[in-house]
Amino acid sequence: MIDSDEGTAALHFATDITPLFRDFDRNSMVTAFDLWDYSDVVAHQDAILSAVESGAMPCDGAWPSARVAVLKRWIAEGSKP
Repeated sequence: MIDSDEGTAALHFATDITPLFRDFDRNSMVTAFDLWDYSDVVAHQDAILSAVESGAMPCDGAWPSARVAVLKRWIAEGSKP
């Protein structure tokens, strides 16, 4: 969907956020939260964002800044499903 105020596509969990996380990431974190479950990610979004911004997550290397920006923007836009 296009945001008429900014002319940019709105971000959604299923199409934009879930693909950021690999099977490995999900399996590594599943005891804390499920990275492919919308309600679980929303409930832990601040901790997840903090971890990816600091480079603590994923455990095998930091995300590029553009990938972090996608997650940050999705949260700022209201974490749409």
